[in-house]
Amino acid sequence: MSDLRLLVINSTTREGRFSDHVGQWVVDGLRARTGAEVELLDLRDHLLPYFDGPSPARSPREYREDAVRAFAERVDAADGFVVLTGEYNHGYTAVLKNALDWTFVEWNHKPISFVGWGNVGGARAIEQLRAVSIELEMAPLRHAVHILPAQLMQVRQSGSSEALGELDPRLDLLAQDLTWWARALQVARQPVG
Repeated sequence: MSDLRLLVINSTTREGRFSDHVGQWVVDGLRARTGAEVELLDLRDHLLPYFDGPSPARSPREYREDAVRAFAERVDAADGFVVLTGEYNHGYTAVLKNALDWTFVEWNHKPISFVGWGNVGGARAIEQLRAVSIELEMAPLRHAVHILPAQLMQVRQSGSSEALGELDPRLDLLAQDLTWWARALQVARQPVG
């Protein structure tokens, strides 16, 4: 088992969501390409209340809610992330924004990449997430996977993620980049002395 832990975050919670097809394709792809321990974190399984607490940047790892603690511990244990996001009204999901707002230090000094879908392959949502990840003191990576409407419709119509195979070269780049940054920042996060 690898000492490198990657977390794939499914950030959509709608019924009949497209992300279930994408999630398994990404998890399987990362496992095959990275040698890392890869887990899927589904925000459906982490029903967080709407953020109403003190700033997590000022009160790190102080959790009033068990649900927040469970989510934060999974994030804290990871060395790198891939966020799966649909594009909702030119942005990313509200449930993801809420989850990000509950935590802070758990994300610091770790790389993050994205797999998006929608009219422009989720590009607008991903650009917003890159800005947010900078505020969380993360390293947002250049390589992402953008699933365009034609591929999305093929997957929906077939009920299979097989059509995503044409995006394997993009997933290769994402995996290589994420693994390099995750290893480098894993070392850099170690205490000095």
